[in-house]
Amino acid sequence: MTSSTLMIHLTPGTSNEKLLRLAVDLAGRLKAGRAIGIAGCQPLQFYGDGAFYLSGDIVDLDRAQIDKDLKEVETAFRAAFSGRPIQAEWRQTVDYKLIADFIAREMRAADLLMTMPEQAGSVLDTSRRVLVADMVMRAGRPVMVVNPEADRLDLENVVIGWKESREARRAVQDALPLLRVAGRVTVLEVAAEADIPQARQRVGDVVSWLMNHDVAASGRATVSRGDDAGEIAALVGELGAGLVVGGAYGHNRLRELVLGGVTRDLLLKPTHCSLVSH
Repeated sequence: MTSSTLMIHLTPGTSNEKLLRLAVDLAGRLKAGRAIGIAGCQPLQFYGDGAFYLSGDIVDLDRAQIDKDLKEVETAFRAAFSGRPIQAEWRQTVDYKLIADFIAREMRAADLLMTMPEQAGSVLDTSRRVLVADMVMRAGRPVMVVNPEADRLDLENVVIGWKESREARRAVQDALPLLRVAGRVTVLEVAAEADIPQARQRVGDVVSWLMNHDVAASGRATVSRGDDAGEIAALVGELGAGLVVGGAYGHNRLRELVLGGVTRDLLLKPTHCSLVSH
């Protein structure tokens, strides 16, 4: 994969300033030729047999607010990429269907999707926000969940959370353009004590593969103490890693994401950026 086209998912009705700064910076570092801004809104809707009624005024006010919010995020996107040597495009939708489905379909045009982590209230309010889990599970492309406080991707130290799976192999392949410009890449597998020799061999294979692709990498195999998320978080903190790479695994009807043993909080509400593939 080459990140020649970035898709940036913007959230209407909120500030996307730092996400856009990070996207502009990353597009320049990867020499991307194209950036696609994307956003969506769901109009007010009601459920039941007609006992609950929405007046025409409320519907009209909601649509006017949607138009205003979408115009503002489009303007911010175009301003961020104005004057840059990159082709900038805008796509949006207003639909009762899931916004994540719209974004997933549009990802046929891009190599990497960038988005912010879920914010408080987003589980219930999906009229403007999109559940990150839904995008990851549907996109068919790598998704970068950015640190909302960062306006530049820190690639001095990168951690790969390794798990022997198709998703992890795909994630490392997808992350290659970023890993090649990283300062240091650490491949970490958290395993049961009895499995540590095999884990070291697996991590060694990944490190060798990365080095053959011009990535400066080293490996670690750590004994699981029952909190794999904590083990990875500890290494991320120790190294001051700005990016975590790993596979995304869906389970149960809520499609909670797991990066090996990494919890939803570590992955989707990061103090770092995360690149995940499913």
